[in-house]
Amino acid sequence: MEKTQHRVEVLESEPANVSSVYLFEKRVFDIICGLFGMVLVILAALVLEPFCLVGRNKGPLFFKQTRVGQNGRKFKIYKFRSMVVNAEDVLHKDATLYDKYVSNNYKLPPKEDPRITKLGIFIRKTSLDELPQFINILKGDMSMVGPRPVVESELREYGQHVDQLLTAKPGAMGLWQASGRSKIGYPQRADLELSYVANRSFSYDLLIICKNIVSIFKADGAF
Repeated sequence: MEKTQHRVEVLESEPANVSSVYLFEKRVFDIICGLFGMVLVILAALVLEPFCLVGRNKGPLFFKQTRVGQNGRKFKIYKFRSMVVNAEDVLHKDATLYDKYVSNNYKLPPKEDPRITKLGIFIRKTSLDELPQFINILKGDMSMVGPRPVVESELREYGQHVDQLLTAKPGAMGLWQASGRSKIGYPQRADLELSYVANRSFSYDLLIICKNIVSIFKADGAF
């Protein structure tokens, strides 16, 4: 009951309209970061590509997955592949594993996840797998800062507030990641994402980016 009341209070604090100046500043900032980020993506791809030619790592360098974006629009999110090629089949063939995946914030600890490769453990720990999201940022699917883009099945975690979540463009960085990432599951994660939507501003975005950078270097909740 207390959790539900907290969510309602967060939603009631949201301004009726998001400033057009803020949206303009945010998009310009995204484009600048996206162009710089693409340099990092290319450099990382050159280093990682040889590892995708052998063993369990063998397969394409990039991984694409359908996520739900702003206003419910679906898009393909880009990542460096950290799992075996048939990862989805491995997950869905094991009912116990899938149930644990859902109950654990739609993630599994690397040591218990039969899908993840040794290279994948490394790039997740260092957050290198997230670099290709600069492609999504340049395309306009995502922003540097926003709620984490979810798979369709996760929308139920937001209940009656799902439309509120989808008013914001999803982000590569966000309040949830800055607050502990995979250490924080639902419903607390939903509270954090909705809190960002309710209080977003350019200065708040910059603060969240700084907190995310600290979390990346500390590998806080990354798996």
